Amino acid sequence: MNIWWIRRDLRLTDNQAFHEALKYGEKVLPLFILDKHLLKSHAEKRQAFLFSGLHSLKQDLQRLGSDLIIRKGDPETEILRLVEEYPIQKIFAEEDITPYARRRDHSIAQRIDLHLVHGIGVHPPYAVTRMDGKPYNVFTPYSRAWKAFPFLDTLSVLPAPVVLSPIPNLPSEEIPELPNSSLFPANEQEAIRRLNSFLDERIFAYSDSRNRLDEEGTSALSPYLHFGMLSPRLVYNEAIQAWKNSHDAIARAGCETWINELIWREFYQSILWHFPEALSQSLKAAFRNIVWRYAPEEFIAWQEGNTGYPIVDAAMRQLASTGWIHNRARMITASFLVKHLLINWQEGERWFMRSLIDGDLAANNGGWQWVAGTGTDAVPYFRIFNPVTQGEKFDPQGKYVRKWIPELANVPAKFIHKPWEMPTAEQQKYHVVIGQDYPAPIVDHRIARERALQMYKKE
Repeated sequence: MNIWWIRRDLRLTDNQAFHEALKYGEKVLPLFILDKHLLKSHAEKRQAFLFSGLHSLKQDLQRLGSDLIIRKGDPETEILRLVEEYPIQKIFAEEDITPYARRRDHSIAQRIDLHLVHGIGVHPPYAVTRMDGKPYNVFTPYSRAWKAFPFLDTLSVLPAPVVLSPIPNLPSEEIPELPNSSLFPANEQEAIRRLNSFLDERIFAYSDSRNRLDEEGTSALSPYLHFGMLSPRLVYNEAIQAWKNSHDAIARAGCETWINELIWREFYQSILWHFPEALSQSLKAAFRNIVWRYAPEEFIAWQEGNTGYPIVDAAMRQLASTGWIHNRARMITASFLVKHLLINWQEGERWFMRSLIDGDLAANNGGWQWVAGTGTDAVPYFRIFNPVTQGEKFDPQGKYVRKWIPELANVPAKFIHKPWEMPTAEQQKYHVVIGQDYPAPIVDHRIARERALQMYKKE
């Protein structure tokens, strides 16, 4: 009997690790370990999504004649216990990239027959390198090499099994229960439905619509990709088919832009694989000694969506409510924290990891370092988003702001992204007195911009 050790691959379709386990033995034991190390995080929304996904996977396995065994504790201890108590031959698992996962797997592999199978991306994180074997640290040349790297064609996608052999009746923990967001039903079928819905239409306008905060222009697939309810290889193959079916240049540009986002995901995986120190410090040595401001009250205002800048506050309130915001909102809020408030990007990184359903160490760290100008391929330090113009450009009528900041619901579009400019009479007319019903800006954009430029220039 082989073990399929499930970690971040909660799917049956195109699951390389599961497929390898089935190849080497008729009976496969699906196993998930509630890792006490990972459960220590306070990311309740992400854990709720995971637990809900485990319930769905268990039901899918039971329909095929198998089941899901849940254990809780230290993974090495639990796996060794299974190997000692039952006739386990081999263990198959999807390779992971975080420093913790790599240490864990290395330790376990010293004691048992652990086979790690790639599946977290289209290409392994260590595969796409320069001719001299060194990793890329700039996205554009990485993406060119990524696209040129050999990969299996569409026929390589592995279908889900239609029947499975029953497994022994082993002791199993209950899957914890947490209320999961109705916005993100956690199961493979929903993931595939969303992918198909996006590929049917929205992908073709993605290049133009992906930054709009007032429209549903993104795929919103990130939670499903993070927990492996979708195979990255399947997603890429389907996107390529959409590109081939594109009817004009705009549609092709939409597909190409979305495929680039998939490659960004793997670029950050590669960065974390090659530079694990990114999780504890700025990758650019020049910015490791920045003296960030200690401003706890301003940090709380940012967390709670009370900065006085509507586009920032709307995004932070959406994050608190749903556990998800799309990439433009992540960039705007991150830029505000780092460059307007001069608060350490690592504080924001930790808050996002605590808040996001799709919180991913590689992508989250890469995004924050990109915004802060401290990482590989980072935005120049002098690029500082103006939250007013960002709002006017990507939420022109204020639809997004009104949804998440109801106290601004009646403010005219002219003032929706700068309500402090409303005359007092109009503030009273629309029941939004600045400083009373909605906060005044906690920092002046012009002053904050100059302050940030001076700080970065010192480094």
